[in-house]
Amino acid sequence: MTSYYPPITYIIPEAEDGWLLKTILFRRMHVSRKLQSRLKLTEQGITLNGQRVYISVHVQAGDVVEIRMEKETSEDILPQPIPFEIIYEDEHILIVNKEAGIIVHPTHGHYTGTLANGVVDYWLKKEETFRFRAVHRLDQETTGVLAIAKNPYVHQHISEQMIDNRVDKKYLALVHGTPNPEQGEIDGPIDRDPEEPHRRIVTIDGYPSLTKYTVLESWGKGSLVQLKLETGRTHQIRVHMTSIGCPLIGDKLYRHSVYREIEGTVDPILADEAFLDSLAESAQGIVRLDQSMPRQALHAFELSFEHPVTHEMMTFQAPLPGDMKELQRRLDSR
Repeated sequence: MTSYYPPITYIIPEAEDGWLLKTILFRRMHVSRKLQSRLKLTEQGITLNGQRVYISVHVQAGDVVEIRMEKETSEDILPQPIPFEIIYEDEHILIVNKEAGIIVHPTHGHYTGTLANGVVDYWLKKEETFRFRAVHRLDQETTGVLAIAKNPYVHQHISEQMIDNRVDKKYLALVHGTPNPEQGEIDGPIDRDPEEPHRRIVTIDGYPSLTKYTVLESWGKGSLVQLKLETGRTHQIRVHMTSIGCPLIGDKLYRHSVYREIEGTVDPILADEAFLDSLAESAQGIVRLDQSMPRQALHAFELSFEHPVTHEMMTFQAPLPGDMKELQRRLDSR
């Protein structure tokens, strides 16, 4: 017998009397055509007043439309007792505060030790059945708010909000120097670096990319910056801040331009005091700051979107992590 998640329900209002059921599904319940095709293959996938019907039928005011999705599991993800912080959870979504150093989803070479392994283990111990579906990604070393959908409808709904730019993603970063002006936007197309394909660069032939920023606090050598993504390119914040001369402190992939001057020597991040003393004072300050931060100083502190089922606007926040607080204190003491 097929096992389903609780139904998602829609009651037909007077204004929609006589509409086709498939129009209700697509325009009112926002069920994609791909998901409609999946639902039609199950006995209780799409019902009208409790009865299975063709989606070409006309509905009447007061009719009850329900969709039910089959329960799923992440059979390809090994459960592991990996701790993680829960910000919010209901029967449709899970919001977590991701730690630094943890990969979101298993990839080639990283089949275990990921957030997905921990979440699947958590659901298993609660005797709940869901497939792990991260709505968006955060870099391995980036901390903060991450949304996980518990069924394909929720995943599709939030993904569409992202495509329509209706999801607000705000970040906090500690960067070298101070952006000028202290509030503005970086409109720079991004694509792969042809010489180093794992890197991204701002290039006229790249994909349109827009980041808005505001300097919250500045200490001369570094600044606390709030950033809002208007697009979602890989490494977008890191690439854009580097392009204006204010790379993220601790970023080993997108480094300050001063490193080009000492290229070919020992890795400055691992250098001893004698090497640092040989550098110009400005370069010393940059390298020492990078040495004090083991990762790029980037934190996804706020995520806002419309709940796919309740349609309530929801905002989730995660406080600044300890390592960035310590870096902020270090900058302030300087």
